[in-house]
Amino acid sequence: MASGRLIKLVIFELLQFAAFSVPTLVIMEQFATAYHTARRMTERTHYWLIVASSIAYVASVTLLIWVPVKILLYKKRHLYKKIIGWRPVMMMCVILTTLPSFSFSIAVTEVQKNNNSSANILPDTLPDLPVSLVVTSLIVVDIIEKLRIYPLRGSQKSNEDTHIHITSLQQIKTVTEQVMPSAENAAHPQAARTEVSAPPGASTQRQVPVLMGPQEPSFQSGILRTMSRRDVRAEIFLWSFVLWSDTVEMVRVAGHPAVYKSGWLYPVYLFSFISLLRIIFTPQNPLLNSLGILLQDLPFIFVRLSLIIALGTITPVLGLCKNILVTLSYVYFNYVTRLRVFSTFETSPF
Repeated sequence: MASGRLIKLVIFELLQFAAFSVPTLVIMEQFATAYHTARRMTERTHYWLIVASSIAYVASVTLLIWVPVKILLYKKRHLYKKIIGWRPVMMMCVILTTLPSFSFSIAVTEVQKNNNSSANILPDTLPDLPVSLVVTSLIVVDIIEKLRIYPLRGSQKSNEDTHIHITSLQQIKTVTEQVMPSAENAAHPQAARTEVSAPPGASTQRQVPVLMGPQEPSFQSGILRTMSRRDVRAEIFLWSFVLWSDTVEMVRVAGHPAVYKSGWLYPVYLFSFISLLRIIFTPQNPLLNSLGILLQDLPFIFVRLSLIIALGTITPVLGLCKNILVTLSYVYFNYVTRLRVFSTFETSPF
């Protein structure tokens, strides 16, 4: 009987391959249907040629790229350990699936617009299936890559408990270090003032005051304890979808008739695809926050602001506010506060 580890591996690989191949096949079929309808052909020769080309493309990239890379990652574990900061599987999905899918999504509308006899067949809105299918497939592959290191059976202790425990110990240690030397600092006020006025680059744990915030509840029994359970495996699904909600909303704007019937379709799809490039990097990559600003929030500010100025509020103003606030807060707290003028550490008494 097959072991649970083998069953998990087979299921993960089948799901990843489905997410890798299905979006291209579906969108290419929609392109074939749009081409056949726009040309008003009685024969379906061109339709089947496009469908056959999509099948041939998927089969080629699977046999020449997908399968060899997968086998190499499983057989040569020493090579896999040398890959730091990025994920080859996600790169294959972004380049070989997402990019062609976005390209042919644009081609569907271009075929309909460029045909003089089909000016009246443009739909009021673009169908949501291509966008949802492509992004969902990419998220599914991302979730599977994150879940590989966790078992699917049994309870899994979340990192949150460890983080809370370590943070509590650090706060206790900080309070102890501040209280114990109080008598000594009273005898040496000049030394205390010198220590507090040290430059930011030479700051130590003693110089940082304790941050007091609202106390979090803790439930030890009853239904509240059951409701307060947290598992990192469940949170992977939650945050994987929440992380890409902004990109999904941006691509959905392309379905508005004022966008896909004009040249605004290209920048919307282009910058949406650029924002998806972040999924190639590992979840704990230190560069991920700055890449999120450079690849998503900052470009989306200009795209959304331009759309609102040119076409009205077809994109939510809340999305624009989110991009602006995230960008400004990142720059301010990571760079501006390091300047000498903003280097004073202040805490609120409440």
